[in-house]
Amino acid sequence: MKSKVIAFLEFASNLRQTGLNLIRVAILIVFVWIGGLKFTHYEADGIVPFVANSPFMSFFYAKEAPEYKEYKNKEGELVLKNRQWHEANRTYTFSYGLGCLIMSIGILVFLGMFWPKVGIFGELLCIIMTIGTLSFLVTTPECWVPNLGSGEHGFPLLSGAGRLVVKDTVILAGAITLLSDTAGKLLKQFKN
Repeated sequence: MKSKVIAFLEFASNLRQTGLNLIRVAILIVFVWIGGLKFTHYEADGIVPFVANSPFMSFFYAKEAPEYKEYKNKEGELVLKNRQWHEANRTYTFSYGLGCLIMSIGILVFLGMFWPKVGIFGELLCIIMTIGTLSFLVTTPECWVPNLGSGEHGFPLLSGAGRLVVKDTVILAGAITLLSDTAGKLLKQFKN
């Protein structure tokens, strides 16, 4: 039995590079997929509470933060009055730009598998972006269960929006791990 455990541990200990590459592929998939969704109206509408309440991003929109609550669409719903409001608010323009940025970051992180000098920029941008996303836990009221009478509301009870945001802690950890690996590779190149 001990020899099987040792064999497993030896096998597992050699998976480091495979794991790092899988983190890159996972970030590529998530960022390209989510970034691509930013070109749909339902996704653009869905990020409005995050952007409108962020002191770092709200200036991208034309309207004041509280106003968006009157123009929320359910996923897949078309209410023309709401769509017009979002067009005037620059909701879609901002979302398209954000989508391009997110997809670009995912691609840069992935390319780090082949070109560390490219990857390190993607990793740094990924870290900055995920920290920005995690800031929504503080700035966006919709991240917490509202007080609707059940007695279960507020911190630490995450709403659907909060659960969406908190997953970025894993992406942040992965990006920091990749950054460390890439920096080590580049240090070796510079020292030689």
